[in-house]
Amino acid sequence: MNDSIVMAVLISAIFYGTPLLYAALGEVLAERSGVLNLGVEGMMLMGAVVGSVISSRLDAPGPIVLLVAFLAAMVAGALTALLHAFATITLRVNQTVSGLTLTILAGGAGLSSYLANVWQLKDPATHQFQRLNIGGLKDLPIVGPLLFDQTLLTYLSWVAVAVCSWYLFKTRTGLNLRSVGESPSTADAMGLNVVRTRYIHTMIGGAMAGIGGICFSLSIVPTWVDGMTAGRGWIALALVIFGFWRPLWVMVGAYLFGALSSLSLILQARGFAVPPELLDSLPYIMTVVVLVVVSAGWSSKTLSAPDALGTAFEREAR
Repeated sequence: MNDSIVMAVLISAIFYGTPLLYAALGEVLAERSGVLNLGVEGMMLMGAVVGSVISSRLDAPGPIVLLVAFLAAMVAGALTALLHAFATITLRVNQTVSGLTLTILAGGAGLSSYLANVWQLKDPATHQFQRLNIGGLKDLPIVGPLLFDQTLLTYLSWVAVAVCSWYLFKTRTGLNLRSVGESPSTADAMGLNVVRTRYIHTMIGGAMAGIGGICFSLSIVPTWVDGMTAGRGWIALALVIFGFWRPLWVMVGAYLFGALSSLSLILQARGFAVPPELLDSLPYIMTVVVLVVVSAGWSSKTLSAPDALGTAFEREAR
């Protein structure tokens, strides 16, 4: 029984942690450029609703539909992030205010809900991302269900972690990105285009949040429900801090929070008399704990946020 519960938690950790991982990786890239994006929740919902409507309305073979939905969700998230980039980078609006405004605008009671009503999204998605059972190896002990019985979205998220890690710490472009996030004025003096760097990485962050959204609407739920991300965008923001702005640690954190998110369903299914309200609140309680501990402890000094995070850049006259 205990082994069964542990395996169920591990499998669910990956399944429910995948959308958090996408959104948090995107936020890592944005924050490494110095842009704080509190609109992740809204961008996830925009990706979710667009992916859902493509799945339900596009008349084409399943793989084509899912590919178009995937790309459309990325575009939806990126365009929403473009609004944030224009407000904060070009107009130099306070980044916190802009991000919160976007979450309200595109959130569960805003644009995403309106679009769902216009497109009449009521039924389950016609095409969904299913588990693949690669090589028929899902029945192998332990590693089978963990490594060979995941959805394509999960496998792509592992690739994204590797690519982001390589990009940030092994390439000149990644070094330039980190320079912009640490000291944009110095980066500008070195000939780097700070504005372009921030625009590009903020939009990439939005695109990845959009992918996180379709993890809900085309895999986890899979149908449209207003506010279906249920605050996961805020957890993704906390994961960036939990992971010290490093993709690999962000993945560890995403799976930890994924496990906490699934704990209520797993224990209830096995007859444990634990108040579901308590279990459902664990991810959010842990979010607060992580923010307090990481911000106040030694880690805030040794692995801190980019120095220019949240700071508008204004090029000095020459």
